[in-house]
Amino acid sequence: MIRPNVLPLEHVPNARDLGGYVGFDGRKIKMHRLLRTGKLCQMTKEDETFLLNYGLTKIIDLRSPKEIQITPDVIPAGIEHIDNPIHGNQSAETDQKIAQLKKTYTKDQYAGFKTMCHQYYSSVSQEYSQKAFRNLLNIFANTKDGAIIFHCSEGKDRTGLATVLILYLLGVDMETIRQDYLFSNLMLGKYQAMMNQKRVDEGGGVVLRANVRSLASVANEYLDTALLLIDEKYNGLDNYIKNILKIDDELIQSLRELYLEPKRASK
Repeated sequence: MIRPNVLPLEHVPNARDLGGYVGFDGRKIKMHRLLRTGKLCQMTKEDETFLLNYGLTKIIDLRSPKEIQITPDVIPAGIEHIDNPIHGNQSAETDQKIAQLKKTYTKDQYAGFKTMCHQYYSSVSQEYSQKAFRNLLNIFANTKDGAIIFHCSEGKDRTGLATVLILYLLGVDMETIRQDYLFSNLMLGKYQAMMNQKRVDEGGGVVLRANVRSLASVANEYLDTALLLIDEKYNGLDNYIKNILKIDDELIQSLRELYLEPKRASK
């Protein structure tokens, strides 16, 4: 079992420091550098103070423009804020398919599950999303110091895939990466219970509630939808990163130098 560094934030969901995981050449990821969270719209003054003391210098919002408009981030004074939506421009085919699935949420218990799989497929295959992931990794490579928050709504899907990419580039093994991804379910228990209770209060049936549970969770199958597509269509994660995301060896080396602890000298 992994032991993520959970951040003690009162009103920021799913907040974790990626520091401590072992990466390339046995070097651990530095603490106070890469922070994955959910939305910051309800951040308290205490949360702000903690993050500023923790070294926060930059926030990268992976949500859509509509999400940002409805629930904008609380941005502490002096902190750089960058909008970098992953799903800003899905294909008409993807949008239509998801819209069709939403119409069946009260009839088909697997509709929410299928929606999530389509979303992960789109995140990997759509040019807009690929560009957003490329931009995110370049921002990381050009942030020489300080802590960066990167987040979406609940910090589980778009943030989850972004975390898969950065952890992989830093040399973390795939099982640890998977366990970090799945850890969101433990972090979001209250959110999942709240979403279920809301549907109960609204008179939603058991099929709708089953779909809501799928939408409010992460699953091996969601992540595997992305990873299997990468294997089958792009000939593996290394080729996807190099040929599709256009991340070269120089940038990878920069990321490792910035975010991994120095290699210990041999005795």
